[in-house]
Amino acid sequence: MNLNEKFLKEMFNSPKIPVIDFGLGDISRKAQELAGKLSISGVQPKLSVKLDEKQNMLIPVAEGGEYILKPQTPTFANIPENEQCCMDIAEELNIEVPLHCLIPLKDKSLSYVVKRFDREKSVKIHQEDFGQILEQTDKYKGSVEQIGKKLKEISSAPGYDAQLLFEQVVLNFILGNGDAHLKNYSIAYRDKDNIRLTPAYDIVCSKLVIPGEEDSAITIHGKKNKLLREDFDQLGDYFNIPIKIRYEKFGNNFGVMKRIIETSSIAEEKQGQFLEIIKERISRMGLID
Repeated sequence: MNLNEKFLKEMFNSPKIPVIDFGLGDISRKAQELAGKLSISGVQPKLSVKLDEKQNMLIPVAEGGEYILKPQTPTFANIPENEQCCMDIAEELNIEVPLHCLIPLKDKSLSYVVKRFDREKSVKIHQEDFGQILEQTDKYKGSVEQIGKKLKEISSAPGYDAQLLFEQVVLNFILGNGDAHLKNYSIAYRDKDNIRLTPAYDIVCSKLVIPGEEDSAITIHGKKNKLLREDFDQLGDYFNIPIKIRYEKFGNNFGVMKRIIETSSIAEEKQGQFLEIIKERISRMGLID
């Protein structure tokens, strides 16, 4: 893997890529061994892992996990590569994301590993997603407007966080992520004076693997499909975001996204499909280079 020493030290406090001593076939068993103890929910297989510094090895744990590991899935091909690519694009566009990388399992299949941002030096930072905050049991019911309204009530930097939320929503649309539901937006409560929207996470181009995927998992301007620039403009108006800064991270950046996709680990035939999805979305947004 092409991970430089500076990145490895930042993510793992080590100049070497950690070893993962289990394969894809072991994931279900490992998860079952920890059943009832894991705190990470979701349908995608994932494990909470921590770094054993003596062995330089990522090991599954029930508590005290420092990273989340997502392996390949039997249902959808190459999701780890997809998520890595999307998160790389977000980072390049100056949208805050946690440290992340691809690491091979024992059987050489690639897994996506992301550093937990609800931990700081092993201390847990209280965090709630908007499913919890809005007391909504169905993560696909609700709207981005509801999230923004509640965010501005809770955040210690409401105007700035509204802009960051808006950018996350636009990014999910452009990248074809139709599965950004209520649980994919969260607030971190560091202390009473530091209550903020969390970095972006769980970004995948779901349309690449589910062609009939909706534009958005929750409504924007009352719609989940056939979203247009005017829908996002209405959202920006609702959030009181100045027009001149709404889309500044996205304009004239197709070349940046193209470069990241073409140098990613996504299968070559899928790279072209991903680029077509982005082209169609930025065309609808009027953001073509």
